[in-house]
Amino acid sequence: MNLTPHSPFSSKASQLLSWGHWFTFANIGLVLLISSVYLFADKAPNTFVGWFYMLITWISHTSFITFCAFVLTIFPLSLIFPYPRHIRGMAAIIASVGIVVLTVDAFVYLQLGYHINLASLSDIFVLLWEALVGSSLVNLIITIAMLALVLTFELLAGNYAWRHLAELKSYKFPRYATGTIVTCFALSHSLHIWADANAFFDITKQDNVLPLSYPTTAKSLLARHDLLDIEQYEEAHSLSIGDTHSKYKAPVISAVCKEKKDTAEQPINVYAYTNERLFQKTATALQNDGKNNVFRMDSVLRAGNSSDALFSLIYGLPSYYKESVLLQQQVPVWSIDNDLMSVNAGGEFSFVPSHQASKLTLVEVSDEIDIDSSKPFVAIDISAQKATVLTSSAVTNIDLFAHAYGLVQPNDITYTLLSSYLGCDPLAQQSMLASNIKTRSHVEGVNFTQGVLVAFKKDKITLVNQDGSFKQISAKEGFVLNGNLDIPFLIQSIKTLKKFTAPEAQ
Repeated sequence: MNLTPHSPFSSKASQLLSWGHWFTFANIGLVLLISSVYLFADKAPNTFVGWFYMLITWISHTSFITFCAFVLTIFPLSLIFPYPRHIRGMAAIIASVGIVVLTVDAFVYLQLGYHINLASLSDIFVLLWEALVGSSLVNLIITIAMLALVLTFELLAGNYAWRHLAELKSYKFPRYATGTIVTCFALSHSLHIWADANAFFDITKQDNVLPLSYPTTAKSLLARHDLLDIEQYEEAHSLSIGDTHSKYKAPVISAVCKEKKDTAEQPINVYAYTNERLFQKTATALQNDGKNNVFRMDSVLRAGNSSDALFSLIYGLPSYYKESVLLQQQVPVWSIDNDLMSVNAGGEFSFVPSHQASKLTLVEVSDEIDIDSSKPFVAIDISAQKATVLTSSAVTNIDLFAHAYGLVQPNDITYTLLSSYLGCDPLAQQSMLASNIKTRSHVEGVNFTQGVLVAFKKDKITLVNQDGSFKQISAKEGFVLNGNLDIPFLIQSIKTLKKFTAPEAQ
């Protein structure tokens, strides 16, 4: 192959290389525009340094990725197949595909909080299907028009750069732009090294915001959602990035509960035992009675803190909201206008009213009582334990729990009773954060108790502490599981956990 300076091949290759740089510059501008979506997808930085880092990382990282895409695809093609017209066409198609992938990733990140990945392809496919096919025809038409617009832009940019190559070569701004990008690249990495060494989480919490950047860690994930206790992470640093307790914002309830006729005369009693021995004695007696169909559920995942467990049972919410709810003296919103629930509990829950005609009565039990097993009931152990979370037990004679499988949380029990037993599913959906044990298709859930994020999926329980350390355990066997964090699932769990958080607290 003749590669002398005067050979036609060398001349074409040189021209194509120069053209490729200008084509890449045009795409850097488009990529910067699209990738700006990532900057608004999460909570903004709290400091000037955080803002500065975000901007220079956005400029340098997106430019670097775009240039790498050119080097790995279009550049080798121009050497192997140096025919300008064909290369411009292929480059337009390749660049269009890249822009489409970036746009889809930005949409997924905006909606789900994580980038495209193999582990969550099913969730991503469902999201895209609902957005394009499951919604109005207008969305599909707009999407097709956008694809055509992107391809048109790439063809016009490629042709313009080729036809005006001599004129473009006389411009000096590329050297200044290149210098700016390189400087931003060096500064962003230097700042990240400093922030990582000094626990400056206003910077490190931005890890993985942009695609193909720093991998998300447990620390950066918690910091991004204000669930990280910096003082606990490193006592030598006094930076505070946010309160680890939520400000509960009660949802506006529009649903009206239409009671099922077959349960209209069958009120439910839920007994929350604060004494483990007393619960075990009562549960055994009820099961051995033989008069009624009483069975046990042994996979109740609850907080070791008795108050947290009782809160979840009363409100149908994770204990993440307990402090704010108690401070506001907020009664369960799903029972405000209909007196569905009556609570007989002392201490910090004494403000929750008790109604004689309620359909669901929750009783905090500390002494021995008689339970009429001929009437619908649930008895659950919420006794105080040293463990942050544990699998406990419950006994019941309500048939809808008979085929329960997998882990169950106290708030799931309340949600299921309201949704499936009393027939108030819309009300449960609007006011609670839990799953219907009877109808759920996936066994997963989230909680936040004693400063620990608790997320479970099937048999695997993930515990993430406020200092960023984490542990994964098997619910059935209790042993520690090795493996990486399922970051997409944790992100989605945190988003679910913070559903009822006031905007200023998010």
